[in-house]
Amino acid sequence: MSAFDAVLFDLDGTLCRRTQDTAAVYAAAFEHVGATPFGEPADLWAALDGPPDHDDWTGYIGAGFARLAAQNSRTDVDPLALAAALREFVDDSAVAFTEGANAALDSAAGCGGVGVVTNGPKERQEPKLCALGVLDRLDSVVYAADLHRKKPHALPFHRALAELETSSERALYVGNSLAYDVSGAQNAGLPVAWLRSEGSAAAPYEPEYVIDSLSELPAILEGER
Repeated sequence: MSAFDAVLFDLDGTLCRRTQDTAAVYAAAFEHVGATPFGEPADLWAALDGPPDHDDWTGYIGAGFARLAAQNSRTDVDPLALAAALREFVDDSAVAFTEGANAALDSAAGCGGVGVVTNGPKERQEPKLCALGVLDRLDSVVYAADLHRKKPHALPFHRALAELETSSERALYVGNSLAYDVSGAQNAGLPVAWLRSEGSAAAPYEPEYVIDSLSELPAILEGER
């Protein structure tokens, strides 16, 4: 018998990964505003400050473009126009399951309720769930960006637990972010299975379980770990 009555998952980087050609999207944004490209997508990600601002995505990405433009002496480009163009070319439905995710959802359903708690807004996250074909397999979906508190606050987790009618100690949360998934779930009283990336370390956080792939989750749910 499983130690859990419900399993909650993070979405981006946990259940799914993007499949869109990032370099092509980046180039298309520059072409759209009629500017010669500078930098690479990785340079833009490095120039971003903190987690995505779902309330002002254009401003968040625009700030990164502004820093990147300054680094490349490109005062001729409007960073906000570039950010808006980039958003136009991002396809939120271009996603695929991460390794073991589909089977992990099946295993979770064998325990009881299954849910997703994501910090993104419904307008951007629901297309991903539809593309994966999992909406009808979920008993709860919490889009924390549409609430007044997001992860790592406890509110999104409490909302999901209420919808699943499950206590925190009987629900396992699975996510790939230490700062948002592990800390948020533990603040809400849930044990966590942290999906780590290669070479990363949990310290100073202490997730109850550490996995390298969702293919390891069934063993945890079946009490084998």
